[in-house]
Amino acid sequence: MNVFREYLQLTKPRIVALLVFCAVIGMFLAVPGLPRWQALVFGTLGIWLASSSAAAFNQLIDQRIDKVMVRTAHRPLATGHLNPRQVFVFALSLGIASMLVLVLLVNTLTAVLTFAGLIGYAVVYTAFLKRATPQNIVIGGLAGAIPPVLGWTAVTGTLHPYALQLCLIIFVWTPPHFWALAIFRRDDYSRAQVPMLPVTHGVVYTRWHVLFYTVLLVLVTLLPALTGMSGLIYLAGAVVLDAGFLYYAVRLLNPPDELFPMKVFQYSIVYLMALFAFLLADHWLVGPIVQQGLGLQHSS
Repeated sequence: MNVFREYLQLTKPRIVALLVFCAVIGMFLAVPGLPRWQALVFGTLGIWLASSSAAAFNQLIDQRIDKVMVRTAHRPLATGHLNPRQVFVFALSLGIASMLVLVLLVNTLTAVLTFAGLIGYAVVYTAFLKRATPQNIVIGGLAGAIPPVLGWTAVTGTLHPYALQLCLIIFVWTPPHFWALAIFRRDDYSRAQVPMLPVTHGVVYTRWHVLFYTVLLVLVTLLPALTGMSGLIYLAGAVVLDAGFLYYAVRLLNPPDELFPMKVFQYSIVYLMALFAFLLADHWLVGPIVQQGLGLQHSS
C-alpha cells in the first residue's frame, strides 16, 4: 500500500482530478443530451492517463527543484522512496496507455491534441519555460487549459469555437491562480532558483498582475453568454463568482496577513469548478427549454 501511495502521488491526483473534471464537462457540453458512453468512459480514461503521465514526467524533470522546496519535498523522488528509472517507466507506461486508449477507442484528433498537451506541460513548460522566463505560467498555461477541448473532441471528433472558449477561460484563469500560490511560496522558488514572477519582479508587481488577469478573466467568462453558448443561469453564476474573485484580487493588493494569498489560491480552485458546474447546469436546464420552444415555433 505504501508503494501504491507513492506511485499515486506521482500523478498529482488532486490537480489531475480538476483537469479531468473540466474535460468531462466539455464532453457534456458538446452534445444536447448525454454523450456516447464509449466516448465518456474511454475519453475520460485516456485523458486521465495522459494527465497523470505528464504529472509524473514533471516530477522526474523537477526532482532537483522538488528537493529544496518545502511544498514538494515530500514527493517520492525527493524523498528517495522511488528512483528516477521507476518514475520514467511509470510515466512512459501511462503515456503509451493513454495514446492507445484514445487512438483505438476514442478518435485520432483527441489523441493528437492530448499528446500535444502532454508534451507542452512535461517538456515545453517543465523543462524549458519554467526555468527560462517569469512569464512561464502564462505561456505554458495552454497545456493545462486544453482538457475541455479534449473532452469536446472525444465526443464529437471535431474542434468547435465553443470548446476554444472553455480553453480560453482556463488559460486566463491560470496566471492569477498560480501567482497567488507563488506569492505565498516565493521563498521556496527563490531557494530553488526558479524565476517565478514574485521572485524576479517582486510581490507588489505580482499582486497587480493578479488583479489585471482577474479583470481579463471576468471579461472572458462573459463570452459563453455573449456568444449564445450558455444562458442566464450561467451568466448569473459567473457574475457572482467573478465578483468574489475580484474581491480577493483587490484585497490581495493590501492583504490582511501572509496567509491571504493562499486564500486567493484556494478560492480560485473553487471558482473554476463552480464556473464549469454552472455551464453544465445551464446546458441541461436551459438547453432543453430552448429546444422545446424552437420545436413549438416550427410546429406552429
